[in-house]
Amino acid sequence: MKDTLGLKLSGGNARAIDLLEQALHEFRCFAGNPVATAEVALAEAPDLVMAQVLRAWLYLLSSEAGAVAPAREALAAARELPHNEREAWHLRAIAQLCDGQWRAAALTLEDLSAHYPLDTLALQAGQQIDFFVGDSRMLRDRIARALPAWSAGMPGWHAVLGMQAFGLEETGDYLRAERVGRQAVDLQPNDAWAQHAVAHVMEMQGRRDEGIEWMRGNEGWQTDSFLAVHNWWHLALYHLAQGDSAEVLALYDGPIHGHRPEIHVELVDASALLWRLTLAGADVGTRWSALAERWAPFAGDGHYAFSDWHAAMAFVGAGREDLLQTLLQAQADAMTRSDDNAAFTSEVGFAATRAFIAYGQQDWARAVALLRPVRNQSHRFGGSHAQRDVIDLTLIAAAQRSGQTALASALTQERRLLARQRAGAGAALAEA
Repeated sequence: MKDTLGLKLSGGNARAIDLLEQALHEFRCFAGNPVATAEVALAEAPDLVMAQVLRAWLYLLSSEAGAVAPAREALAAARELPHNEREAWHLRAIAQLCDGQWRAAALTLEDLSAHYPLDTLALQAGQQIDFFVGDSRMLRDRIARALPAWSAGMPGWHAVLGMQAFGLEETGDYLRAERVGRQAVDLQPNDAWAQHAVAHVMEMQGRRDEGIEWMRGNEGWQTDSFLAVHNWWHLALYHLAQGDSAEVLALYDGPIHGHRPEIHVELVDASALLWRLTLAGADVGTRWSALAERWAPFAGDGHYAFSDWHAAMAFVGAGREDLLQTLLQAQADAMTRSDDNAAFTSEVGFAATRAFIAYGQQDWARAVALLRPVRNQSHRFGGSHAQRDVIDLTLIAAAQRSGQTALASALTQERRLLARQRAGAGAALAEA
């Protein structure tokens, strides 16, 4: 049997394949519960290999240590079933990521997409891994390579446009990113990834009023979306840049943290927002303590350095020395392993974590000393330009507080010039 794009599927029946298509659509929009939908498909047809593949990817792309075990279960079940070449590539990449080989998995998916450019799951999983490892060029190029095989009207076209938009934004092509992202949202208002790509453009260009209008003007991403917290975070950044701490705190207490999130990607947004508020001099009250309790079960994971760093923000804010020591030991252990997170941690994560701890201890000079060597390579432990910007913000604040006024002034001037260049490039291109 084949899917709606003509790709061969091993196993399944018409009903199960319809459910698989639904689950893939949900994942492309970051909406609903694609794991549950894939499980219903498997209940209908236990031999549908791509349903197990999708389950494994959905677990692994959470970037959580606890998700590896169910991903391995899905992988083992799929390996026992007859599968074709395309599915075998998926299984190879899944096995690599289960073993912590993020970059190898990205390369395997790169090969898969070269042969099967219409496989949207391979494109999406690949771009998510590119994001986790901080490979901005591949965020763009992975999608660019597949584009010749695509055309308007094909199932999933909006998602390909949304992925293209994010890759263009992360490589500084703001005009094209916004145009493509808006086109994707016009085609599918529930495409939260495309909505988020345009939000990134406006953040990078300092277009706060337009950003608020963009996020408030579309309710598609606000309903039943598992990317909603991150998109609310983007809205909060616009308000924070306007100096409206009250609105930022309202967003934090409401859609960002009011539902008491327990998954890493949402806890990351909460930590990053409270840290920025603290840098801006806002009184966040007891919010750090509540957030630290949410991070506490993961303090010893040492699974993904970018998450560890955000957990440390919460532990610093809450004054939880016990949890910080657990986290630092987990990072030390992580650096002894042979997986990619050993590199993420040793190259950036360990220094960034200790720098933020030093900042919390008011050892401003040590924070500066730890951050300066890693700020220019911070992409190597993942995240977006917007997320990693908190490193620069903290470095400037630490330099000011440690009396390194010349450095603080230079960094501030650098920041202002870059902001003008981004804004000016967007305006010039828009007029062209």
